Amino acid sequence: MTDDKAGLFPLRVFDAVKALAFIGDLSIGQPTDHSPRTAWLAARLAQAARLDASTIDTVRETSLLRWSGCTANAAGFADVFGDDIQSRVSMLDGRTDWIAPLESRGGAAAVLTPLAQTHCEVAGEVARMLGLPLATETALRHIFEMWDGSGVPAHLARDAVPVPVFVVALAGDLEIFSRTYGVEQALGLIAQRADTRYPLRLVETAQRGAPVWLAELERASAADLDAALTTSRMQQATSAELIADVIDLKLPWMTGFSRAVAATAARCCERLTTDKAAHERVYRAGLIHGIGRAAVPNGIWNLSARLPESAWEKVRLVPYWTSRAGRQAGALGDAAELASYAYERLDGSGYFRGARGEAMTLEARVLAASVAWVALRSVRPWRAALSDAAAAQQLRDEVMSGRLSGEAVDALLAEGAVAVRRPASPTAQRAPLTPREIDVLRAISRGASNKEAARELALSPSTVRTHVESVFRKFECSTRAAATLKASAMGLL
Repeated sequence: MTDDKAGLFPLRVFDAVKALAFIGDLSIGQPTDHSPRTAWLAARLAQAARLDASTIDTVRETSLLRWSGCTANAAGFADVFGDDIQSRVSMLDGRTDWIAPLESRGGAAAVLTPLAQTHCEVAGEVARMLGLPLATETALRHIFEMWDGSGVPAHLARDAVPVPVFVVALAGDLEIFSRTYGVEQALGLIAQRADTRYPLRLVETAQRGAPVWLAELERASAADLDAALTTSRMQQATSAELIADVIDLKLPWMTGFSRAVAATAARCCERLTTDKAAHERVYRAGLIHGIGRAAVPNGIWNLSARLPESAWEKVRLVPYWTSRAGRQAGALGDAAELASYAYERLDGSGYFRGARGEAMTLEARVLAASVAWVALRSVRPWRAALSDAAAAQQLRDEVMSGRLSGEAVDALLAEGAVAVRRPASPTAQRAPLTPREIDVLRAISRGASNKEAARELALSPSTVRTHVESVFRKFECSTRAAATLKASAMGLL
């Protein structure tokens, strides 16, 4: 696949941003229109505060991408709080029950600073990869800073913090608090944060306008929101591959999975039809088929034992959420709907619809077989990766049982069940990393600690640490998630 900025099948930045906003909202346990509603309120607040047009555009873009780093630190949240999604719900609702686990880990600052650093680096990198202005990237890299300097990760204060950070934070609080507690109590809670979380003058502006803004927001349609939030820079072309990489950051052992599914499905589809539009839909569907995974806590995905029924109920909803994403994803709508068939089976035993037979198009059959093929040959917490031969036999068994399409599986295995590998791209060939640094990066991108990577690569832990530090220096980042995102875009993983 190509690695130019627009990707193999380009789409508008705005459509990619909406998909990323959807993923972010799922990750924090909020309604899937939370980010667009926040962006609309933030724009109104910025206008009322008499900010200039360029800054208001930064506010719009920052609001929509505010939670784009949530998949990157989901593993860290799960480690600290157990449930990476519910802990964020408690934080955003203004409750205090989420603080207890921090006391035994050195306090809030010690725990939250590295989590915030990961989030902010990835969110800023997402903005950069999308070609958005430096002002938006900078705001996202400081999105959790506060007026009084008590924020994270850099503890900046007052004028050292980009103004859009305060506007977006207040608008986000207004959207959640008004929905959870009502407008009057929401404004009271926001007033309590004046000159701590955001400046008093901004709170006073919100108090004057919020009741009218919220009433207008309730009357606004999805099309109204789109029209109000699209900036000129979001009309440019970008790549859907970035969405796949952000999806896969949630679970380190999923690194590269969505890209592999997309490449596999596209090649399979090419063997079965000459319809180039079908090739594009299948490829994009492969990239985004995991959108709904963001709605399921990491603790469930990482279970090594058989899932209890309560966990299965959440897993079965993954393709449902992917389908929902299609309804607000613009040009990705058709691909998202197709992507939601990734776990359906011809005999009706799949999920979430229980579709069967003719209800599954050729493209859906190709995607379902491709997801299974790539997954079987990948390491999972509950099993080792299967060999190509063992995976091929399991696919054939699924065909015999009437679950997968024989036509699709035959096309997948037509080249002797050889794994699909992404060809080295021009960008990858220009990467500043040495071959050994790439080996180390591949290991840590999949969740290996320095000691585990050392054992895997027959190196000393100190040598691995040196390589990691070199990778961070060359990539100008300080977190594994940001390095993984950059390496994925270069085709190194």
